Amino acid sequence: MDRFVFFGGKGGVGKTTVSSAYAHKCARAGQAVLLVSTDPAHSTADVFGQSFDDDPTPVRGYDTLSVMEIDPEAAVDDHLMDVKRSLGDQVSPGIVNEIDRQIELAHRTPGAHEAALFDRFIEVMDDAAAYDRVVFDTSPTGGTLRLLSLPEYLGGWIDRLLEKRRESLDLYERAAIGDREPRRTRAGDPIIARLRQRKEKFAFAGDTLRTDATFFLVMNPDRLSLRETARTVDRLEEYDLDVSGLVVNRLTPEPDPDEDGRGARYLRDTVETERARLEETRESFEPPVVATIEARAREVDGALLESVAAEIDVEPP
Repeated sequence: MDRFVFFGGKGGVGKTTVSSAYAHKCARAGQAVLLVSTDPAHSTADVFGQSFDDDPTPVRGYDTLSVMEIDPEAAVDDHLMDVKRSLGDQVSPGIVNEIDRQIELAHRTPGAHEAALFDRFIEVMDDAAAYDRVVFDTSPTGGTLRLLSLPEYLGGWIDRLLEKRRESLDLYERAAIGDREPRRTRAGDPIIARLRQRKEKFAFAGDTLRTDATFFLVMNPDRLSLRETARTVDRLEEYDLDVSGLVVNRLTPEPDPDEDGRGARYLRDTVETERARLEETRESFEPPVVATIEARAREVDGALLESVAAEIDVEPP
């Protein structure tokens, strides 16, 4: 098993429950575990009964489990302030106000959250030396796919920015007159240095996701969830990210054989439909089903994590 473990899937399928149960399982096996929530609708606090923030916080009752909840808004603010500081060092005072205006507009543009969240995401992976396992409870499928596609897209984008920057510096050099030094040169140019640094970060993230990360998709036993999961498997393969297994969550428990009331008949019909979906999942997907988890009568919290973890057939190494 790789160090970084991702649980993804469409919204509402139970990713937080499954990722928390797996983190619990690894921690009880003696591993140092960090559970990271990247879903804006954080619910890890409800599972473990305590508050978390953007810094790893030890979970009460565990020796080796910590949780952090990444705040997308705070990540955007930090990301844009870093951009502002970097640009402010490179431009004349006369256009600083224009930079402020453009950065404020950027705060509300599509993709700002993903870019900022990805920076925080890289920091977490880069600072994970203290942990045997880092488990990610991801946002719903669309946001997660956009996030995981960033190393490929942003790497190419930075290549184009580097090319444009070099061209502009060449023009500066050709514009130098007589013995005057050109205003900018490639050697030591801070913008080129920063762009190269960003490219190295994206390369690190891409390599880590491909070589040291395991992906599991959580789904429910219904047609809509099955179709969404199939699309997600295909999209992840496009980014050279393989799905190691599927977790089918919230299977309806079957009533006892002697029960024959209206409720029991409804449950049997539901179970029959869900078992058909489960069999279809096993036959139509290449990734294996690594867990089938029955629905609980109430929300899963610390007291029920052990029983859910026992149903996840992914053993910590």
